[in-house]
Amino acid sequence: MAQAAAAQAGLEAAVVAASSKAGDTVADRTDNVISTRNLVRTYEVGEHLVKALRGVNLDVARGEFLSVTGPSGSGKSTFMHIVGCLAKPTSGQYFLDGEDVSQMSKNELAAVRNTKIGFVFQGFNLLSRTSALDNVELPLLYGGSTLKTADRHRRAKDMLAAVGLADRASHHPNQLSGGQQQRVAIARALVNEPSIILADEPTGNLDTRTSIEVMGLFQRLNMERGITVVLITHEHDIAEYGTRIVAFRDGLVVTDRPVTRRRAAADELAALPVEAEAV
Repeated sequence: MAQAAAAQAGLEAAVVAASSKAGDTVADRTDNVISTRNLVRTYEVGEHLVKALRGVNLDVARGEFLSVTGPSGSGKSTFMHIVGCLAKPTSGQYFLDGEDVSQMSKNELAAVRNTKIGFVFQGFNLLSRTSALDNVELPLLYGGSTLKTADRHRRAKDMLAAVGLADRASHHPNQLSGGQQQRVAIARALVNEPSIILADEPTGNLDTRTSIEVMGLFQRLNMERGITVVLITHEHDIAEYGTRIVAFRDGLVVTDRPVTRRRAAADELAALPVEAEAV
């Protein structure tokens, strides 16, 4: 029994030492834009505690295209909320650009969100009575940007041009197709020049061709601008547009693998029959 106890104590000491070493070095790892250490998120549901995340350790390198998959209830959405500074972990650490943001105040998290993170959602989340240009400008207004009106307009127009919608700046959402609305949302995510784009099921409301077009845009932004993309999806074929796939289940990362045969959206689009643009 004494020998077994000694072995157990040795094992625990090794685990503590390894965890301490990871915690000591993570803030210095400037090659990682995202690093989480022992990330736990617990919710109270009635009289029960539900662990949405159970100790997630994950690094995302700067310029990576990470796809996060998993079934409903796996923890992937909770992970995205924490990475997006929309929620704080119950315990553990989250380093964004080397800075521990896990215990920041709501106002501090809001400032980080506005300057470092761009969001793209399944439902587009555009203001229906506002032009594409004004929708793209919104983060600059909410974030207290010091840019003059003309400079805000210029930057928003540049972002619309980057997603191929320079000629749609004055259009309202109901005058745009689903794919065009999602591109406006991507332009809005880019306008503050973030370190990361978090895309939550961005193709969920789109048909096959438009989904490929949107994923091609993410791939181009990732490769040409070096923007880190974190894509949340339950579709395995969509996940294969990334460079790496992490799968969640029961609040834990169960697989973490590189994409060996990455889908190339530009090639897939070129192989599709040409469709006339809707008038």
